[in-house]
Amino acid sequence: MHVPADRRKNIGRFLGWYYGELRSQRGDGSQARVVIGKDTRRSSYMFEYALVAGLTASGAEACMLHVTTTPSVAYVTHMDDFDCGIMISASHNPYYDNGIKLLSAGGEKMDEDTISLIEDYLDGGVEVFGKRLTEVPLATGERIGRTVDYVAGRNRYIGYLISLGQYSFRGMRVGLDCANGSAWNIAKSVFDALGAKTYVINADPDGLNINRDAGSTHIEALQRYVLEQHLDVGFAYDGDADRCLAVDEKGNVVTGDHILYIYGSYMKERGKLAENTVVATVMSNFGFFKAMDEAGIHTAQTKVGDKYVYEYMMQHGCRLGGEQSGHIIFSKYATTGDGILTSMKIMEVMLAKKKPLSALCEGMTMYPQVLRNMRVKDKPAAQNDAVVQAKIAEVADTLGSTGRILVRESGTEPVIRVMVEAQSEEQCRELVDSVCDVIQARGHCV
Repeated sequence: MHVPADRRKNIGRFLGWYYGELRSQRGDGSQARVVIGKDTRRSSYMFEYALVAGLTASGAEACMLHVTTTPSVAYVTHMDDFDCGIMISASHNPYYDNGIKLLSAGGEKMDEDTISLIEDYLDGGVEVFGKRLTEVPLATGERIGRTVDYVAGRNRYIGYLISLGQYSFRGMRVGLDCANGSAWNIAKSVFDALGAKTYVINADPDGLNINRDAGSTHIEALQRYVLEQHLDVGFAYDGDADRCLAVDEKGNVVTGDHILYIYGSYMKERGKLAENTVVATVMSNFGFFKAMDEAGIHTAQTKVGDKYVYEYMMQHGCRLGGEQSGHIIFSKYATTGDGILTSMKIMEVMLAKKKPLSALCEGMTMYPQVLRNMRVKDKPAAQNDAVVQAKIAEVADTLGSTGRILVRESGTEPVIRVMVEAQSEEQCRELVDSVCDVIQARGHCV
């Protein structure tokens, strides 16, 4: 949720009042409790102070985890019975972007109905609890809220991660790229506690260098580091550490698709893969789906976004899901993607099977992929054009079982995305262009 500067305080005011009112209606006269974490951007401090001012003005208790990861906020929100959690971060984006992630009492992404109430309030008025409000009341006297230093909650989360370690990491040389973000003061502590010889890069945040040529979106830095230091494995996180990509001992990138394949196969071997299903998005590589099929594992596909992956997992009882970008959800242990947990789970498979990461990836071949964005006047009209659909079907027939085509509308831009995966990049490009040419010829482009 990206928020203009003048609205941050009002989000805090509404949340503090709203959850206090919910408590009151249950016969509970205590203050609402909200926990807040932030990443290392300089602007995160401004967001934090504005939100805290709004929360306390509405009578809430604002508990501050300080610099921490998104999954730690989710964990603390759920385990310590908070009404909601707030993470201040723009994830993998540059330092000059920022926003907030809102979490429910269960540590899950906040439901759309509550978010709609917040947005209505910001827009000038909200219908809630049978009345219309343009401004929520301020707390007075002893009902004024307070701030609480809650760094102990972050420490408990670190302890929780350590408790999940199935094996000692002793003797393993592990590289960690913390993206100058939230993982900088957590990841090394966990790996050190589990016995690894830990080598860390990009763990010197200055408020401006988060994700800059670092982390999961610039993994080439970790690739070089793993080779230079002769490491067994490397892990790269993003700014708020809910993503993880890996680098094997040969310097090869291990994507979220590889991670789902490796851990899904490991779970199946041990009879732990609920519903024999791994959940991915439509953007996972064709090679991933083919490898899972050969392993006898079902795959479910959702829209792009870890939110949709998690929703499907909860509805169907699945234990493992994620995205190619490295959002991996282990629903037995977490309610959101957790980069540090993901890296621990990869280590677990390496140690259990006594194999290097490169060997664990051997059963999956990534297919070349070409994606082209077409700016159009009307997304549904372009997508549903009978001639365009006929061309898409023709390409799908050409590929057969050797690749796939995916044509979808952007959720945020006037863009149709045309993606082809095939056995060669040349074929991908040729087939993508053939579909885009039809979209252009039919007069849909801007």
